[in-house]
Amino acid sequence: MPVKAYDLTGRTAFITGAASGIGRATALLLAEAGATVHCADRDEQGLQETAALIAKAGGTAYTYPLDVTDRAQVDEAIATAAATPATPTGPDGTPATPRLDITAAIAGVMHSSPVLETRDEDLDRVLNINFKGVLYACQAAARTMIDAGSGGSIITMASGAVDTGAPGLLCYGAAKAAVVQLSKTLATELGPHGIRVNVVAPGWIRTPMTTHYDTEKQAHTERTMLRMSPLGRVGEPDDIAQAVLHLASDAASFTTGQILRPNGGVAMPW
Repeated sequence: MPVKAYDLTGRTAFITGAASGIGRATALLLAEAGATVHCADRDEQGLQETAALIAKAGGTAYTYPLDVTDRAQVDEAIATAAATPATPTGPDGTPATPRLDITAAIAGVMHSSPVLETRDEDLDRVLNINFKGVLYACQAAARTMIDAGSGGSIITMASGAVDTGAPGLLCYGAAKAAVVQLSKTLATELGPHGIRVNVVAPGWIRTPMTTHYDTEKQAHTERTMLRMSPLGRVGEPDDIAQAVLHLASDAASFTTGQILRPNGGVAMPW
């Protein structure tokens, strides 16, 4: 059982990108902290695997196979999650009042191409998933939380790419920078409703998204990151899930509009 500030018992969380990587690690950790977790992703098999892992650990999970670029699908899934009572918490088994407490918009894709070779279709695809997909989740979650009047926490996923230029990462970096601006703006608009909005900007993390390269390129990238990190290691999905848990919990009740950078010290912006 986590310390009291990190206890999410009786709360409802909606997570995109939950079929693998950071999204799966986040779903597992929030469930471990007591939340009822609603998992969304286009990978239905991966979603079922995530839900099975949560159930095996004694948690409660629901799955939503969907495309985050489809606003109607996202709206419907979040409305369903918000209307589903969390796991009973009282000694008499009384269910918690249905509501949405936490939304983590994690779904994303990686794309690499030099600026001079970037095609319209590449840019559109990455912006649609990595920015619009986050926007849709944030909008649906915010409306739901405002209507409930009970506050909440929205966490978006950016990247260390927002702090530095990197060859080939125009589409990815631009989309993630847009997510940062979205989150800061939304934090100012939702603060009066008791809703916090924060960003996690990971460094290099071993996930299916970052390990799809050929073995030689993967090894070269990790050696580079190891040299750059004062901690001498690359990140794992659990490292980022811990950051999301912090921002989702009461431990971060006075934190909004901020960027949390679990990157091993590779970037240290002031």
